[in-house]
Amino acid sequence: MSSSDVATERPTMAVWKFASCDGCQLSLLDCEDELLDLATAVRITHFTEMSRASSEGPYDISLVEGSITTSEDVKRIKAVRASSRYLVTIGACAATGGVQALRNFVAPGEFAGAVYAHPEYLDSLDRSTPISSHVVVDFELHGCPIDRGQLLEVLLAFLAGRRPVIASHSVCQECKARGTVCLMVAGATACLGPVTRAGCGALCPSIGRGCFGCFGPSASANCVALSTRLGELGTSDAAVARLFGTFNVAAPGFMEQSQALHGRVANPHVRRSTHEEARP
Repeated sequence: MSSSDVATERPTMAVWKFASCDGCQLSLLDCEDELLDLATAVRITHFTEMSRASSEGPYDISLVEGSITTSEDVKRIKAVRASSRYLVTIGACAATGGVQALRNFVAPGEFAGAVYAHPEYLDSLDRSTPISSHVVVDFELHGCPIDRGQLLEVLLAFLAGRRPVIASHSVCQECKARGTVCLMVAGATACLGPVTRAGCGALCPSIGRGCFGCFGPSASANCVALSTRLGELGTSDAAVARLFGTFNVAAPGFMEQSQALHGRVANPHVRRSTHEEARP
């Protein structure tokens, strides 16, 4: 059997970019030595961040970074889905719409008019939406950017025909595992760790900074309770709204709290929540 025959038998993988910063694709390139091993297990047939070489599908697995923001994006993601056996989204943009989903909460074109001298030349949808809003997704890998260790686990799992083993608990558990003192308890520091999905290794809390929610809401996130507690610790409504309104602003839980708190800032006579009404 020739080397070309062996290469043909390897599963094929493609990496696709939509509206994003490329950070999650770079996480794959950051695998360095592991990437060389991966290249012996799969045949990377489309990955413009790595090579201009490209082959047509079908593909055994497609990794998709970025959100859907134009009508052309909608057509393209449907074509990717049709040519892929498995489709895995990587990163906050692909999973929740990303930071660009901030425009979902203002009038269409409002941000574009503030940024571009001639917004009339732009062709975009009114909303930035995740990949799952348009096609069936086989697995979502969260993060801004994703963790390369988790990415390798996902790829190995699909190659082995099993479900990826990715943590769904909160960053708080990661803090406990590495012996980091709780910033909220010890210093009343605003932190989204209690409601954020693990995956970063609790990087920010380990250097004394509160979690920013890069990996989106954890499986059992109680964003209302955390918002209330942050208020009790002296964090302003505007500050809490900004915490929830960044990388994963359109994620369920984060979106509701960001909107509710922005509304409270605009109308300070509105109570934060029914929990506050029950307290003396």
